[in-house]
Amino acid sequence: MSVYQREYNPKKTKGIENKKAYLVGSGIASLAAAFYLIRDGHMDGKNITIFERKDINGGALDGIGDPENGYIIRGGREMEEHYECTWDMFADIPSLEDPNKTVLDEMKEINDWDPNVSAQRVIKSGGERVPVKTLGLEEKHIKQLTKLFLMKEEDLGAMTVEEFFDPSFLETDMWLLWRSMFAFQNWHSVVEMKRYMERFIHLLPGMTELRDILFSKYNQYDSFVIPLIRWLKEHGVNFVNNTQVIDLDIDITEKEKVVTGIHLIQNGEKKYIKTTRDDLVFVINGSMTENSTLGSMDKAPELNTELGPVWSLWKNIAAKDPAFGRPEVFYENIDKTKWESFTMTFKDSKMADVLRDLTGRDPYSGRVVTGGIVTIKDSNWLMSVTCSRQPHFANQPDNVLVLWAYGLFPDNEGNYIKKKMSECTGEELLRELLYHLGVEGDLMEEIVDSAIVIPAMMPHITSQFMPRVKGDRPEVVPEGSVNLAFLGQFVEIENDCVFTVEYSVRSAIIAVYKLLNLDKKVPEIYPSKYDIRHVINATKTLYSGKPLPGEFFVKKLLKDTSLEDLM
Repeated sequence: MSVYQREYNPKKTKGIENKKAYLVGSGIASLAAAFYLIRDGHMDGKNITIFERKDINGGALDGIGDPENGYIIRGGREMEEHYECTWDMFADIPSLEDPNKTVLDEMKEINDWDPNVSAQRVIKSGGERVPVKTLGLEEKHIKQLTKLFLMKEEDLGAMTVEEFFDPSFLETDMWLLWRSMFAFQNWHSVVEMKRYMERFIHLLPGMTELRDILFSKYNQYDSFVIPLIRWLKEHGVNFVNNTQVIDLDIDITEKEKVVTGIHLIQNGEKKYIKTTRDDLVFVINGSMTENSTLGSMDKAPELNTELGPVWSLWKNIAAKDPAFGRPEVFYENIDKTKWESFTMTFKDSKMADVLRDLTGRDPYSGRVVTGGIVTIKDSNWLMSVTCSRQPHFANQPDNVLVLWAYGLFPDNEGNYIKKKMSECTGEELLRELLYHLGVEGDLMEEIVDSAIVIPAMMPHITSQFMPRVKGDRPEVVPEGSVNLAFLGQFVEIENDCVFTVEYSVRSAIIAVYKLLNLDKKVPEIYPSKYDIRHVINATKTLYSGKPLPGEFFVKKLLKDTSLEDLM
């Protein structure tokens, strides 16, 4: 997007002072929508209300706790320079600690000072380092990846990764790195893999070392959510917590769809808000972290298989019109969408020495420690662990370390702890990890004694990756919608990929600009897949360690492919 477009201040929508906006859910998508309603839509913040079922805001971008009771992180976010929508917003939000800097200023400065590079991307049990210099691909795998790059989504349909690729591809280093970095499973959508490959093709050369990945100063709740909420409250936005929206009344005719009322439960009491066609309603449909449960050092988290409130709301709305999507595609198969993570809080611990031995980096230096996730290749749980910049929490003392780990196969028995991951207590999860790091005997006992481990079971954490076809996800603003928009990870945005903050923020901009009919363009998705320089560099990476057959890819891409295919 040009500066001409980006810096343009759009004209006020006629009658904006009389409009009200109601946002369901306080995840980053809703927070972003509120921001754009104010900045670009010129709406008074006092006319914006955000309903949140819980008593804490921020959705999946969580990061809470304290050193005495342990910190909780359900997941982390890998970011990059070309999150055009995210950085557009955070260029206007003051940072948590220095009001003279924006969140974007802080983000760039800390990543310039401490650029990310993996200290050790893969290990084996016992802490043995596994060198991964190439992606380990054969000619047939590269041809399949090229084919995927060139195919149309409608031709792939609901095909899975394992249905598209030769089985040997699933044994390559590329798939190990890919699935552990993005949490992909063999049975997930190959269309989503295609989108990731195209969207981030410029990052492929740094994949083995996680180069050009950006991380925030603290966890995403402290670094992004708190500053954004503070800005919104300063502009008068109303946050209404402990309030669950259960359904919408929608007047549907052949030509238009108009929300006329909101059904909700507030502090146990049923309430109703009547809306007009001039009011705006934004709904986060679906949730990756819905029905998450926590365990403790001596208790495993339970798996909640009930239909959660967020899914119930979408189901109720979807029953009214096919344009509102098919939520069951994403929530029905929990065995294929769940995995488990755990947060480790260490106080005055020798775990710091283990990290130094593993990475060659001092965890108390204020720089990245592991440089992203370290994947244990032969872990039965396919476990990965990461130690981000410390402190990872704004209130974290100097003598405290916080690590996070997750396993993609929670129903498998551990290598050391002979139980399913899902059945393990926090202590048992830590012992399994320490075993894989080569820690045993008295040292293991000392580290366990210094730790608080909180497991989190998330039944829908990769539900957004489930195979889908056109219509399963609703458009951000469905056809004919006058005042309703959907937000978040379960809407359809052409060419962008889910499981990113960027996807949520982009959905918010699209929603606000369309419903207010603003004469401003949404920031474009970085077009790296159309840049021959990135395509060539990616090709070289795929062929790393092998002679590069210059004819194959170039002929396939430039001769046998029509312009329509590339576009």
